[in-house]
Amino acid sequence: VQLQASGGGSVQAGASLRLSCAASGRTLSNYATGWFRQAPGKERSFVAAISRSGSVTKYADSVKGRFTISRDNAKNTVYLQMNSLKPEDTDVYFCAADRAGQYSSRYCSAIESTYDYWGQGTLVTVSS
Repeated sequence: VQLQASGGGSVQAGASLRLSCAASGRTLSNYATGWFRQAPGKERSFVAAISRSGSVTKYADSVKGRFTISRDNAKNTVYLQMNSLKPEDTDVYFCAADRAGQYSSRYCSAIESTYDYWGQGTLVTVSS
């Protein structure tokens, strides 16, 4: 499956952005999906994940209550709604798909190494 992330941009603190992760090649509804982010010179870190059914979600503590992950399987797309953005949210955001999600409609992972497919990143810049 090929993943294409989009929706990044430059905003001021307190603003909102919605990232999209569109899949092609295979149906994304067979995969658990996650968002990760990475700053230059730093390791990639977990942001949010969602099971293939959408029934289970996980979030990093730093984004709980501000970010919402969702999916529209009919559109083969996963979203990350980011509200109340902070300068520390500035990063390149990546979406990823996890094949293990096909075995359980409630499975999703916060562990980077479990993901099999990665899209290119989309840059989010939040200024104070």
